[in-house]
Amino acid sequence: MTHLDSSTLEAQKRRLRARAADLRHEILDTLERSDEEQYSKVAGQVRDREDASFADLIVDVNLAEVDRDVGELRAIDDALLRINDGRYGVCEQCGAPISAARLNAEPIAIRCIRCQEAFEYTQSQAQRRTPSL
Repeated sequence: MTHLDSSTLEAQKRRLRARAADLRHEILDTLERSDEEQYSKVAGQVRDREDASFADLIVDVNLAEVDRDVGELRAIDDALLRINDGRYGVCEQCGAPISAARLNAEPIAIRCIRCQEAFEYTQSQAQRRTPSL
C-alpha cells in the first residue's frame, strides 16, 4: 500500500501522462526524420566507405533514440499501473516506501535509494568482470 496521499498521486499521474505525451511526440518526430534520412537515400549518395559508415551511424542513432524513448514510455506505463494498483512509491525490492523527494526527481522509480544504489553497484561490478578487447 502506498504512503502517498491522493493529491500527490494525482499530481504524479499528470506528470507521467504529460511526459508520455512528449515521448510519443519525440518518437513520431524521430521516425519521420528517419524516413527522410532513410539509409538507402543516404547510402545512394555516398562516395566512399566513410560516407557509408556515416549513413549507418545515422540509422543507428535514430533507432537508439526510439529504443530509449520506448523504454521510458514503458516505464511510465508501469508507473501508472502501480499508481492504480496502490503499489506506487513502494520499493519493489525491499518493500520500503520510496521517498517523495526521490519520486519527484524520478517519477518512474521502482526502488528506494538504498536498493537502487545496491543495484547500480552490482551492475557496475558485473560490467567490470565482462572481458573486453
